[in-house]
Amino acid sequence: MPVVVVESPAKAKTINKYLGDDYTVLASYGHVRDLPAKDGSVDPEHDFEMKWEVDPKAQKHIRAIADALKDDNALILATDPDREGEAISWHLEETLRKRRAIKKDTPVERVVFNAITKSAVTEAMKNPRDVDMELVHAYLARRALDYLVGFNLSPVLWRKLPGAKSAGRVQSVCLRLIVEREMEIESFNPREYWTVKAILETPRGQEFEARLTVLAGNKLDKFDINTSEAAEIAVAAVQSRDLHVANVEARPASRNPYAPFMTSTLQQEASRKFGFGARQTMSAAQRLYEAGYITYMRTDGIDMAPEAVMAARDTIKARWGEKYLPKSPRMYKNKAKNAQEAHECIRPTDMSRDPSKLAKLEPDQRKLYDLIWKRTIASQMEAARLQRTTVDIASDDGQVVLRANGQVMLFDGFMKVYQEGRDDPRNGDSDDERSLPQMAEGEKIARKSVMPEQHFTQPPPRYTEATLVKRMEELGIGRPSTYASIVTTIQDRGYVRKEKGRLIPEDKGRLVTAFLQNFFRKYVGYNFTAQLEEELDEITVGKEDYKAVLDRFWRDFSAAIAETSELRITEVLEKINEFLEPHLFPAREDGSDPRLCQACGKGRLSLRTSRAGGAFIGCSNYPECRYTRPLSGEVEEGDIASPDGKLLGHDPDGQPVTLRSGRYGPYVQLGDATEDNPKPKRASIPKGMALEDVDLQKALDLLSLPRLIGEHPEGGPVEAAIGRYGPYVMHTTTGEDGKPKKLYANLKDPAEVLTIGMNRAVELLAQKAARGNGRGAAAKPLKELGEHPTEGGPVNVMAGRYGPYVKWGKINATLPKDVEPESVTMDMAVDLITAKAATKGKKRKAPAKKKTTARKKTTTKKAT
Repeated sequence: MPVVVVESPAKAKTINKYLGDDYTVLASYGHVRDLPAKDGSVDPEHDFEMKWEVDPKAQKHIRAIADALKDDNALILATDPDREGEAISWHLEETLRKRRAIKKDTPVERVVFNAITKSAVTEAMKNPRDVDMELVHAYLARRALDYLVGFNLSPVLWRKLPGAKSAGRVQSVCLRLIVEREMEIESFNPREYWTVKAILETPRGQEFEARLTVLAGNKLDKFDINTSEAAEIAVAAVQSRDLHVANVEARPASRNPYAPFMTSTLQQEASRKFGFGARQTMSAAQRLYEAGYITYMRTDGIDMAPEAVMAARDTIKARWGEKYLPKSPRMYKNKAKNAQEAHECIRPTDMSRDPSKLAKLEPDQRKLYDLIWKRTIASQMEAARLQRTTVDIASDDGQVVLRANGQVMLFDGFMKVYQEGRDDPRNGDSDDERSLPQMAEGEKIARKSVMPEQHFTQPPPRYTEATLVKRMEELGIGRPSTYASIVTTIQDRGYVRKEKGRLIPEDKGRLVTAFLQNFFRKYVGYNFTAQLEEELDEITVGKEDYKAVLDRFWRDFSAAIAETSELRITEVLEKINEFLEPHLFPAREDGSDPRLCQACGKGRLSLRTSRAGGAFIGCSNYPECRYTRPLSGEVEEGDIASPDGKLLGHDPDGQPVTLRSGRYGPYVQLGDATEDNPKPKRASIPKGMALEDVDLQKALDLLSLPRLIGEHPEGGPVEAAIGRYGPYVMHTTTGEDGKPKKLYANLKDPAEVLTIGMNRAVELLAQKAARGNGRGAAAKPLKELGEHPTEGGPVNVMAGRYGPYVKWGKINATLPKDVEPESVTMDMAVDLITAKAATKGKKRKAPAKKKTTARKKTTTKKAT
């Protein structure tokens, strides 16, 4: 009875149904080994030797596999059919051999399947192979490169650029894209232009809209009418002339369906239609794949298996009839350069299983399956047929021509099932259906109204996760298996924030990009990164030696690192000043030096960093001149990142009240630090309170805390305040021993600390007393997921002080920022719990150092 190993328990459960009792199916729970985060894990001096460490969370899973092999002396590695899957199989085999769980006579086989269906799994079992070492070498090269860049470049950032967290081989290039787009937007100068729209009427009284295209006998370009005066002249020219139909042109058109999904297009469309982040999309797709509903979700391929094409055609014919079915199957050709990534497209494993049959799925999974099913079916349907009509309306003298465009859908074809979303809602679809009335050449046309319309050119839109992935794909940066993690990492590092679905660089992100562009320009170059990706792909197909690729990279990269060792922070900041100068110090209207401080007229403006990791523009004449402003430009009353903070106003005694940024977050301060008052009064801004809402009154209210709410009905004062863990109410009574006894209750809404009344405070305190003043009974879960599938015990999603988390027994695992509590599934929760348990395991290992206490005993004896 062979032992079959896969990555996840969900996948193991599905495969076990198909293989039956003849096999033992176990899960490795992802990667079992990795490079430890310490110096020397990759050794360039010894042929790039890599020192692997077994993950503590994987120990029990490896032990379970080893125990199973004692009874069943055959191992089948059935991990995912890509580079990462091949690497997991290789790590498993290596680890088990070191444990001597695999004997000399133990057969080890590798099987791959693109979908977890009975036919795919059983067919794969008939065609085993060895672990593909070319794929493994490609993985080793990527992992070594990521380690060498991250482990050597990140410390340079920490030393030279306070507040920076890390740099990565691909994440830094991705960050550069976002920063450069923001710089484009900031430097954009809108240009005014006008158009003239007319509502016209046919002899039969039918109205339609047309736009002016020819004026004074000349075809109009976009900026030919650039003032309101010119627009009024154009309007007058139309109004003063009789109009007739000069030309009518009707031509047929067709619109073909889109290709089936690959990883990048699935992430883009899920973002457009549902607002899903890349990680959220891949998480939902992973669950669908492991449950056997879709094919493998990390692919650059858009081709479809012949049997799947025929199944899709059968479904189309049965549901919508022959007219929606093209005469021959549609074939889509892969564009992927890397065959390793070019698996089959992402499609349903059973075309007849429409979304209505999967009502029990989690909402995210159901939405994504619906999207995949519709796109796949539509890709094999007949083209939509349209008729596009263009009518030119001219004056008798030919000096004025207006054009009307219309479109009529003759046959909806694939659009009956699916239409792709738009990246930028500002760009209207010129193909929107709009029919024109019947008109014949020579007919007189009446004017109903003629109106000028003012427009301004728009800057390029900020990236969404979807458009960012699309741009990365166009540049050849990253691969399907890495898109989601790259986009997520730059947000987790605090380099980029997401607002209304758009990615906006933070100051830290701008500074890191400027630093890397100045001192490591080659390594954040789009062409270099894409070329390196191609070299890594060449390793996959055996055309490149992975150690030769590593050696070429390391030779130049290590030299670049060495060149920065003598750099001083002041030099770094001055280089960044120069790089960001057009945006940090824009030209002034009077032509004066934009870097000359206008406050003192002597100092030069320059980039400064604060201890809290923020950045601002300050005067070189500090402390005599305390002028500051944020990077983004002049702000009234200063910037919170500056030494003097942002002035909110003055209290009744004339003391300045400022909003500042500190090491532990934003706060308000009353007065300035002086010799007589070295520590002026401060109050933290509660987590969740928007900084733009903090005005003078709110600051004074916060500075007045703790606030006495009143006397408790049972005696003792009740106060509201902000503490280390956020806002709270406190009831103080006298205990039997005569000492003060305090009961605390947290406030979820930070604004409530300033407004809460006695009734609400008493209610919260009573609830806390009922639970006990310590860690009493658990609060009501946000979502109950049920019993842990392998270990037992309830798994719930809870509301916590620092955000929602998954709770199982004594393990609490915080949810990622972009995951909503309602969307958490049991599989997702188990993964978070497993990861958290591993970190706890690492922390528990620390006491092992107590074995060295022999020295203490010896010392004690000598002293005795």
